[in-house]
Amino acid sequence: MTMRRTAVAAATAALTLLAAWGGAHSATAATPAPAPAPAAKTAKAAKTVETAKTAKTAKTAKTAKTANAAGTCAVLAPGASAVAEKAVAAACEQIGVWYTWGGGHGPQPGPTYGQVDPSDPDSAHDPERLGFDCSGLVRYAYARAAGGDPLTGNAHHQFHSPRVQQRFTAAQATGPLLPGDLLAWGSGGPIHHIAIYLGAGKMVEARESGTRITVSDVRLDGDYAGAVRIAPPAAAPGTFSTWGTDVWTHREPSTTSPRVHKFPGPTTVRIECQKHAEPVTAEGYTNDAWSYLPEYGAWITNIYIKGAAWLDGVRTCP
Repeated sequence: MTMRRTAVAAATAALTLLAAWGGAHSATAATPAPAPAPAAKTAKAAKTVETAKTAKTAKTAKTAKTANAAGTCAVLAPGASAVAEKAVAAACEQIGVWYTWGGGHGPQPGPTYGQVDPSDPDSAHDPERLGFDCSGLVRYAYARAAGGDPLTGNAHHQFHSPRVQQRFTAAQATGPLLPGDLLAWGSGGPIHHIAIYLGAGKMVEARESGTRITVSDVRLDGDYAGAVRIAPPAAAPGTFSTWGTDVWTHREPSTTSPRVHKFPGPTTVRIECQKHAEPVTAEGYTNDAWSYLPEYGAWITNIYIKGAAWLDGVRTCP
């Protein structure tokens, strides 16, 4: 009985072993196990993935940085004077403020409500908008930087200001320019637009009705007239200020000669010489003295120049 049980147990064990071997063989045939990859190959693949990921991240960061720099309003190049850099900073503080025609030309530098420009339908809302036009922004920036009010008047007056230290032609492009230089448009006629250079081919400007003060690429095409650099705040020899509103200069020292430029308000001017010519009566005064303004190629009656009837320290014209 014992021997029979032993034989049966041995047979059962043998069958179980055969079944187990057969199942394992079938499973192996159906799903072969992958061979392990060499350690060096695995490390290289991981490094390649990591390198690609790092490069992509760096490229994304560089693209974001470039996009951000494109709209940055700041001094973007070295070499400018402290006053010029302060003017750039003051203008950049106004980013996002409305352009408004005539804005910035109040009694003191700063934003004002504008006017309707009859030639521009987009200016219909300018009387409702507090802001600057192009020359109003330039006036404000340099008043903040230099103290006083050195760049009054419109864009044409600013481009021909006695505060100009150096001029650059349109052909010179942006090569010699420094931050704070004033770029102007209107070659072949009166200057009608002015902006402040930032460096790196960028400028800050109050461009036109319906827009806000912004950073732009410098536009060297069209009627670009060149640029000027403003001198430090020390008064230039022969510098005076006009007074009154809508004051015309003339080609000759006579009110009957052709008009040249109109000063909408007080403007800093340089007087080269003065002479006695046609008597003029205005604002309750009568005076026959006229002053020659070399930047405008024009004459103005001394009635509208702040100072004595015959200006001290100014030579007599031949």
